[in-house]
Amino acid sequence: RAMAGPPGLKPLVAVGQVTSTPDKELNFAACAGLVREAAHRGACLVFLPEGFDYIGSDTAQTLSLAEGLDGDLMGRYAELARDCGVWLSLGGFHERGRDWPTTQRIYNCHALLDPAGESPRPCPADRGSPAPADIPPLRALLSPGRLVAAYRKTHLCDVELEGRVTMKESSFTNPGTEIVAPVSTPAGKLGLAICYDLRFPEISLALRRAGAEILTYPSAFTVPTGSAHWEVLLRARAVESQCYVVAAAQTGKNHERRTSYGHALVVDPWGAVVAQCREGPGLCYAEIDLDYLHRVRREIPVHGHRRPDLYGTVAAAGLAP
Repeated sequence: RAMAGPPGLKPLVAVGQVTSTPDKELNFAACAGLVREAAHRGACLVFLPEGFDYIGSDTAQTLSLAEGLDGDLMGRYAELARDCGVWLSLGGFHERGRDWPTTQRIYNCHALLDPAGESPRPCPADRGSPAPADIPPLRALLSPGRLVAAYRKTHLCDVELEGRVTMKESSFTNPGTEIVAPVSTPAGKLGLAICYDLRFPEISLALRRAGAEILTYPSAFTVPTGSAHWEVLLRARAVESQCYVVAAAQTGKNHERRTSYGHALVVDPWGAVVAQCREGPGLCYAEIDLDYLHRVRREIPVHGHRRPDLYGTVAAAGLAP
């Protein structure tokens, strides 16, 4: 088992930026390469964006390529997590749910994988150190414990920017029905969301109230919306929740009719951008400093200053504060 790092060494997370296409094999090869690179650098948690599995060129192709969480692709990512000894945040998986035979509609699913299906382990003691030698055999990973959480996107992106962007996610996707409780990871308590959820502060406040320390918004923003809103929204979610915000992103030309904005980044609880990807596929890295997070919350205790007597409490069904 990996030993805890020396004093002052904080958990390192890696945030992916990719250009997914309709080719699932090429996409997996690209994502797997980033995960292995991040593991070699000593990251304990790797974030991949919405549509990491593929981005279809039309609705029919998008539906035809979808799989279940028990399918081949998620199995390969489970093996990858085990082999690299890292947690994987896989945001925006095109999921065929149990209702697929009757609805012929999919879910936009953010899956979180634990490399061992066990309780969280510390990051490696040294950046670039190998994965722990005691990772269980594949049969342990393929147990139900490997999938720690699955959040299905609750806010579907139906937008029309005249002459620029038209999207109607609800035409082929079922909305999720619940917010998932934050999950304890080696980097902190992780709250799951996806892309368009970023525009709804209620979900970030509900996750903060339930104990989240890191909020994650794996995304595939378009260029018009990204250039106008991406960074300001992510920083706003960080400031209002006093959480780290991690946003993996699609970038570049996904197919003939789609180009994504990119700019994957990490924002700290003060609202500062502490890591950001350059143009093109790649990774950025950030240390998660929970001592700093709790200092920010002590110095400006907005959570305790809320006035539920005036405007109610933002909370989600089933999430305990």
